[in-house]
Amino acid sequence: MGFLAPNTAGVDIQQWLSRPYQQRIRPLAEHWVMHGFGTPRIVHLLYLLKITAYALGGMAAVSATSGVGGIVHYGSWWAEPIVYQKLAVWTLLWEVLGLGCGSGPLSSHFLPPVGGFLHWLRPGTVRLPPWPGRVPFTGGTRRTVADVDLYAALLGAAVWLLCSPGDGGAAGVWAPWRVAVLAVPLVLLGLRDKTVFLAARAEHYGLTLLVFLFPVSDMTAALKLVMLALWWGAASSKLNRHFPFVVAVMISNSPLHPAWFKRRLYRHYPDDLRPSALAVAAAHGGTVIEYGVPLVLVLSHGGTVTTIALAVMVVFHLHIMSAFPMGVPLEWNVFFIYSALVLFGHDAGVSAFAVHSPLLAAVLVLGLVVVPLLGHVRPDLVSFLPSMRYYAGNWPTSLWCFRKGTEHRLNEYIVKASGLPVDQLTRLYGAETAKLVLHQGLAWRAMHSHGRALAGLLPRAVDDVESYDVREGETVAGAVLGWNFGDGHLHNEQLVAAVQQRCGFAPGDLRVVLLESQPTHRQRQYYRIVDASSGLIEEGYVNVREMVVRQPWLDDETPAIPVEPVARPRPATEVAAVHE
Repeated sequence: MGFLAPNTAGVDIQQWLSRPYQQRIRPLAEHWVMHGFGTPRIVHLLYLLKITAYALGGMAAVSATSGVGGIVHYGSWWAEPIVYQKLAVWTLLWEVLGLGCGSGPLSSHFLPPVGGFLHWLRPGTVRLPPWPGRVPFTGGTRRTVADVDLYAALLGAAVWLLCSPGDGGAAGVWAPWRVAVLAVPLVLLGLRDKTVFLAARAEHYGLTLLVFLFPVSDMTAALKLVMLALWWGAASSKLNRHFPFVVAVMISNSPLHPAWFKRRLYRHYPDDLRPSALAVAAAHGGTVIEYGVPLVLVLSHGGTVTTIALAVMVVFHLHIMSAFPMGVPLEWNVFFIYSALVLFGHDAGVSAFAVHSPLLAAVLVLGLVVVPLLGHVRPDLVSFLPSMRYYAGNWPTSLWCFRKGTEHRLNEYIVKASGLPVDQLTRLYGAETAKLVLHQGLAWRAMHSHGRALAGLLPRAVDDVESYDVREGETVAGAVLGWNFGDGHLHNEQLVAAVQQRCGFAPGDLRVVLLESQPTHRQRQYYRIVDASSGLIEEGYVNVREMVVRQPWLDDETPAIPVEPVARPRPATEVAAVHE
């Protein structure tokens, strides 16, 4: 691995390009086991510098508060309620600027390394309203000057709130009206554009803002319940057959683990890249930690037991950060560590169940129970973020297939803050290396169980895969929407329609394979194959058992996967046209 250049698989480029799609994936999947994404060392350094900037910026914002004290005196104020409030808002601002999750090369943002504010402050870019047919004044997919102004107002409100003192002295908290100044534009903007709302990590920081609207006597207890729900939601989402794949793939991307350990995460490298017993044990062990240790924190009230539990959770989140997982939720894990130390360490004596406000209790039940449960049972209705189905391998995903020579239309007809990932990589490393790096991302997807299904559905989507440039839906969303972080609902039919409206692809020029998350109570996943011009081509289900038994490159002779198609009656007009 070089300091500036990526560590790519040692293949002859021209010979590798002449192979069929599945055979191109195999050497890159084998390369992933040992080297992950092959990220240059400078990228890891830049991510560490970014975390440092986030931490120092938060401390500077807090220490500037009247009555709190300077940075050198942080030991006297680090756990004050107003400090927690400010660091939560600082983290929300950091995320909604696009500087946190979904930034940098590990999210396919190479040059520039972020989309975020560069995209959302630009009129004419694509936005995706969550309920355009139900919420008045939210229709359309073009970002207007009013949308830009609303986003700028959100940023301004966050900065203003960070500069605002607490009411009642250094240990005081913000008055509810101050918090509402930030919460209102966040909600309004979310109704206009779900991308910005999700980028703000509203399921965590937005809900935290709502907690800040209530008396300080309820705040600590409610925030403890928020943390418990986040941990338990993540743990619950990992009770599936996908998560061992995630653990193996994530640790393979870590620059800290030795090669021998990475090989042991797979059954028989390089021929069998399914998760080994070690990967399965690590996956289940992590789930036990996320269930058991937070429960100990909630039930204990300080002392040795609490200290040990806190140490375990700190190490747990540091381990996640050390792997530099794709999507890089690094600052989010930093805030988790800080929250655990404040809420369950400094405030260990406060019961998590000491919530007195019936309205706050109702808000918590809705945000921490009802919405996540709906998302687990009907993942098609709720993003995996508010569902609290985090890094568990059970995400909605997609592959976009552009007929060769047509992808450039995204640059010609869509207003964006940056070029497509292929253009960014070509500027950095040249065309051949760009193709290798993009395919390394496809290999990352294929290493997951759901990636096997996507690859296996390609032959059903196009007659000749070699006639198409296959792209990750994540990379398309990152360029067209300005942000991407694992949510396939950002690159589903809604984005296909927005792209088609602008680009006017001919039939067959753009085919998209879409795979929904697995519902908790079902062992199958819903898929669709759509043509940007003519609409739905096929839909059906893929059984999870068919996904977990295959290799990332499937089978050269039968590069498909068994499906259960859904037969739908065709419209009368279409039937008449066939008879004519």
